[in-house]
Amino acid sequence: MTNIRRMTAIGLMSGTSVDGVDAALVETDGVDVFDNAVAITRHYRPELKEEIIALLGNETHQNEEKLNRANLLFTLFNRDTVLELLEKAGKKIEDIDVIGFHGHTLFHSPLLKVTRQLGNPQLLANELGVKVVSRFRNVDVKSGGQGAPLEAAYLVAITRDMEKPLGIINIGGIANVTAIGQNGEIQAFHTGPGNAIINDWMRKKHAIEMDFDGLEAARGNPDMRVVDDLLKDEFFAKIPPKSVDRNYFSFALHEVDGLSVSDGAATLTYFVAAAIKQALDNYLFIKPVKWVAYGGGANNPTLLRFIAKVLKSEVVKADELGWNGNTLEAQSFAFLAVRSLCGMPITYPETTGAPEPLSGGKLFYPFEGKDGE
Repeated sequence: MTNIRRMTAIGLMSGTSVDGVDAALVETDGVDVFDNAVAITRHYRPELKEEIIALLGNETHQNEEKLNRANLLFTLFNRDTVLELLEKAGKKIEDIDVIGFHGHTLFHSPLLKVTRQLGNPQLLANELGVKVVSRFRNVDVKSGGQGAPLEAAYLVAITRDMEKPLGIINIGGIANVTAIGQNGEIQAFHTGPGNAIINDWMRKKHAIEMDFDGLEAARGNPDMRVVDDLLKDEFFAKIPPKSVDRNYFSFALHEVDGLSVSDGAATLTYFVAAAIKQALDNYLFIKPVKWVAYGGGANNPTLLRFIAKVLKSEVVKADELGWNGNTLEAQSFAFLAVRSLCGMPITYPETTGAPEPLSGGKLFYPFEGKDGE
């Protein structure tokens, strides 16, 4: 455990949308955030992206050679991302106290008490010569928690002076919500599908990475019969806290396969919004007066329009508050790395279903042990 003090931390996050790595520089003591202005996003090269996609959704991997190759390339990509961030910030690696390295989630099943992330934290520590905190979800999952979402502690810190109750929606590959009440009470859980299912549809039908600006969905019409059927899946009946793997909702692709590309995109986009609405109606005991959206989905005007429609409420993009919505998760892992160093909790019963507030993350010192240990 480290004494609580102001530190300079870097957070690295690779989201389930499989678009690239976000990196953020944060000045924090694990309680307050003093600076989080510098951040970057580096998009994957096509070949690395395809290697990661090929590994998604598998509890175990028979081809160790492919896994080891992806681990190496992914970790070195993160190393180079750190160096690019430092150059932008005008800092040296010696200025950094710790790096929070989430890795890329390959498989996540709280039921099996298994969560696997791509990335070699020991190699990253060795390459950069700085302490690395990684494996943020493991302690929580092994203790019976969901291991997600993890941003809640950071969101509490950066919204301390904002009007409450406040609702914050993170739309990455999977969508999650964090609600903060007037008296500091908090609730967080996965609501269901996010960008991943829309991206997979566009990749399947158009061989492009996403529905840019929601234009394809805007040209189509949601099939509400299909949306209603999709919402009958057993995930939506589970009481939070709850989380779900990125590939869980792949069944939705079969349900829309008979639709046009535009109608399929519109239906899946509306499904994301309707899942958020249903989750909030059924399970959220904190009733926000304001909603903020961040993550890749916040850049999809059609999705935000659908969410505002079903919630019957204004939904503000995080960037309109002066936040960097695209790299907010990376910021949170810099913050959580400092909390981990200080032995402070990073998950709670109200956010992951942990049995008690738990610290988490494993610390890797540079040049200690073999790569990957």
